[in-house]
Amino acid sequence: MADDPENTLYQDKPRVKDYMTRDVATVSPDDTVLEVSKRIADSDAHSGFPVCDGRHVEGFISARDLLLAENSDPIFKVMTQDIIVAHPEMKITDAARVILRSGIQRLPVVDDAGNLVGIISNADVIRSQIERATPEKVGKLQQTLESIHGVGTSEERRTVKLADLTPTQTKVYTDELEGRSYELENGLAEPLVVIDNGGQLLLADGHHRVKAADRLDIEEMDAYVIVLDERVSLGMAETARKSNLNSISDIQEVDYAHHPLVETTKRLQEPE
Repeated sequence: MADDPENTLYQDKPRVKDYMTRDVATVSPDDTVLEVSKRIADSDAHSGFPVCDGRHVEGFISARDLLLAENSDPIFKVMTQDIIVAHPEMKITDAARVILRSGIQRLPVVDDAGNLVGIISNADVIRSQIERATPEKVGKLQQTLESIHGVGTSEERRTVKLADLTPTQTKVYTDELEGRSYELENGLAEPLVVIDNGGQLLLADGHHRVKAADRLDIEEMDAYVIVLDERVSLGMAETARKSNLNSISDIQEVDYAHHPLVETTKRLQEPE
């Protein structure tokens, strides 16, 4: 089944595959500590390498791992085996969250088979934010709704009650709620984007903000409201119905480590 354009509008965000480095220097598990130490010493760009058997990621070796090792030791004896890796389809914002919370500067990127396809760094994440032009969310959504459903729309600026909103996203990330709470407490939060479909108020953008507001006992928020001239059948409304999303309390909070596209090499190596 083809993706619903009105739902994918807000899901169509930069992915790890769009900004990762694809040509990645690696070392073999059978290389010696001395060999890898020389490679690190001779390089201005590398303080460590993914360890790969062919293209399959087995671990990561850093300069710190080499400090107390014998020169003749094979890398597989001293490498870090249980490392965090990302998936190429992971959103760049989620990769940024992992990098920030874990303190890791570079994440190996692996496909579904555990094979190395690239590496994403904190510098790549910063570049993605600098290069990406901020979309006019409201205008884009209006155009999409008008094009798909042939319905007229108008835009209003309103204060909406959070209790009246129907979410269209099933989960938010707990660590991001801290930043959204700070923004709300200091008057820095962006307005929500809401669709008024015949009186049903569908939350199109701002799920982290409303969840943070709910934590702070905030009952109303500023919003851009797109009002449809007539009630139509919206894909995001059907998504909400199928996911049993009726109120803010139905949005699940998850930790970044449980993101479906975050794995560790240890899990990747476990037999099915």
